[in-house]
Amino acid sequence: MKTKKNQGFKRALQLKGSVIGSIYQDVIWCGSFGVVVSILYYLKLPVSQPILGSIIPSIVLGLLLVFRTNTAYERFWEGRKIWGSLVNNTRNLARQIWVSIDEIEPEDKDHKIDALNLLVAFSVATKLHLRGETIDSELEELTPDHKFIKLKTMNNPPIEVAFWIGDYLQQQYNRNCINSYQLAAMQELLNNLVDNLGACERILKTPIPLAYSIHLKQLLLLYCLLLPFQIVQSLTWWTGLISALVSFTLLGIEAIGLEIENPFGYDANDLPLDTICRTMKLNIDDLISLRPSVQNKDI
Repeated sequence: MKTKKNQGFKRALQLKGSVIGSIYQDVIWCGSFGVVVSILYYLKLPVSQPILGSIIPSIVLGLLLVFRTNTAYERFWEGRKIWGSLVNNTRNLARQIWVSIDEIEPEDKDHKIDALNLLVAFSVATKLHLRGETIDSELEELTPDHKFIKLKTMNNPPIEVAFWIGDYLQQQYNRNCINSYQLAAMQELLNNLVDNLGACERILKTPIPLAYSIHLKQLLLLYCLLLPFQIVQSLTWWTGLISALVSFTLLGIEAIGLEIENPFGYDANDLPLDTICRTMKLNIDDLISLRPSVQNKDI
């Protein structure tokens, strides 16, 4: 129990993964403005205006912040579910390819291994595509040289990888290595992978409307700047500190929503796509190390 309490205290002071770095300047400005209002009040200037509290009701601002945060988290969680589905579809399709496709010729096993690596390549290509990055060495290790060169020229590399997988499945059906039912089941899983790609693109290319984000930011800053005039009479020299704390709370909530609305990047709060892709590669390697207890057609 004591260890958990210590960890909780350390977590409260942790900077990595927090939004302090993106809001501390605004918080300092709001606190400094509160100090200025305190000085003006000390000089007997009429800066105390409690009536300003009715301009932006706290409940209205709170509801806007809740809606903003919930909408962003819904996008984050939907992205996680999509990648979970992508992992499951990849595992199922890899298992069916490894077990169901007959090995008629000696090189058939190598072709199966290439197809399984293409499944990992699809996930890696999807990750790079969502991040707007170019094809890198991570994909070079998973694809033959001629296919890697081809990927560099494609606008949507994951679609090309999916095409190669589907082409391989059709070839195995034409060679009578799988039957029509097995082909249909595998093609359905491949279609699910493409659907997962499309769902991620929908999240990426449909951000929260810019007008809403701008308006919320404007209301937050206006509220934080009006706050010192409301509380200076009661708090006097504490006005700057309290204004900073309130702005830290409100601006922090808004910054969290902004950070998690696109969950495919490199931020500490984004989805661990690199880890997910490495896990799928390890899963495929484990699968390749297993030998299916089925008889090949040539036995």
